[in-house]
Amino acid sequence: MLSILKKFFEFCQPEDCRKFYLSIYLGVIKSFIIALRIPAIGLVIMGLIEKNLSMQTFWLSLIIMAVSVLLNVWITLKITMLQTEAGYHTCAQKRIEIAQHMRYLPMGYFNQTSLGKITSVTTNTLEALSDVATRVVMMTVQGFLSCALITILVFLYDWRIGLVLLVGLILFLLPNSLMRWQAGKVSDIKHRADMNLVEVVLEYSQGIAEVKNYNLASRSSKKLSQTIDAKSRLDTKLALVTSPYIALQGMITKLTGLFMGLFSIYFYLNGSMELLVAIMMIISGFMVYENLDGVGSFSALLRIVDLSVDMVNQVLAIQPMDISGQDIEPKSRRIELRDVSFSYGNKKIIDQVSLTIPEKTTTALVGPSGSGKTTLCNLIARFWDVEQGNISLDGRDVRDYSYDSLIRNFSFVFQSVYLFEDTIANNIRFGKPEASLEEVIEAAKKAACHR
Repeated sequence: MLSILKKFFEFCQPEDCRKFYLSIYLGVIKSFIIALRIPAIGLVIMGLIEKNLSMQTFWLSLIIMAVSVLLNVWITLKITMLQTEAGYHTCAQKRIEIAQHMRYLPMGYFNQTSLGKITSVTTNTLEALSDVATRVVMMTVQGFLSCALITILVFLYDWRIGLVLLVGLILFLLPNSLMRWQAGKVSDIKHRADMNLVEVVLEYSQGIAEVKNYNLASRSSKKLSQTIDAKSRLDTKLALVTSPYIALQGMITKLTGLFMGLFSIYFYLNGSMELLVAIMMIISGFMVYENLDGVGSFSALLRIVDLSVDMVNQVLAIQPMDISGQDIEPKSRRIELRDVSFSYGNKKIIDQVSLTIPEKTTTALVGPSGSGKTTLCNLIARFWDVEQGNISLDGRDVRDYSYDSLIRNFSFVFQSVYLFEDTIANNIRFGKPEASLEEVIEAAKKAACHR
């Protein structure tokens, strides 16, 4: 558990870690404030039992309770805001970091890795980290810290009840550890099912036109339904795996509170514990149950947090292309290929190709599907690096250019065009966000899409 929590905090941005740590500190203070209710309630109850409750004691207890409730509400709101801000900002920055990292990944990565996996990591996985994981981690940490604080306070008042509570905590950790181990085995499969579902949904939605044209709706929808059913079964399995352990944990926490109360009453009756202390021990038992109940429910999801962090880190750990080079501004746009060869795995696509494209000329690459036309264009723009030979722009090998300075010299109309949900102007200026409206209009005119 500690290794998962450590990994999560290392995953977060430094400023977001500070917010998480602050929320934990506030959670400890919140536990102290809640603990103030124990003596306040105890004094009132003892006064009622002994029939000597004074107005001064009553008002003091009421003020302590009121201040405790108000501070608890304020701190809870503050903790919630800190966790929400830190979780959202961390995942937003990771999306940006992944996008920047993907700019320099070799195109082979996108051939070998399904669009469903990439989309799942940047959407579902990071969304889960932003919403669910943040709450899971914080509730687990704060729950254990609160229980530790209550245990220390109980030991200070009466070590015998403290031992009862300590035994209860140890017994609670046994099914909790087993639950997290069992949930971990299902979580790995569940994550793969999540990615597979995204992939199938994308495939279905993007190919819907072809599906209808060739009357393949029943076959395509069957595959989608089977994937959804498989995902549903795994979600159900995760719930069924964890439910018995959650029930057992709840039983242990209830019994712990019960035995704390029974032993407190026994010690009071035999004269070895004061009435006020006995009342406070009984109230402490209820508070321990409240904190452990939340920990038991949320800690089952810690393995999902662990997997989500690993999946994002795996994408960021992929070795990018060597994009170092000089910031070169070519004087001419003459392109030359010399003995260029390239393969997809073991399949040779480009074999010893040489050609020259003079500046200010138009060149058409003509050939059957799969003959390497698109691949050749991608090699010129260095989406891949050649296996043999070299490609030059203005007499300089394209690998001598920094990637950004090289790509400034190329414009593409891809076979599959994607428009962002934004204005046409912003779609045009996507490659140069600082472009003025005049530059956007000029580019549109050159592309014959402006009157």
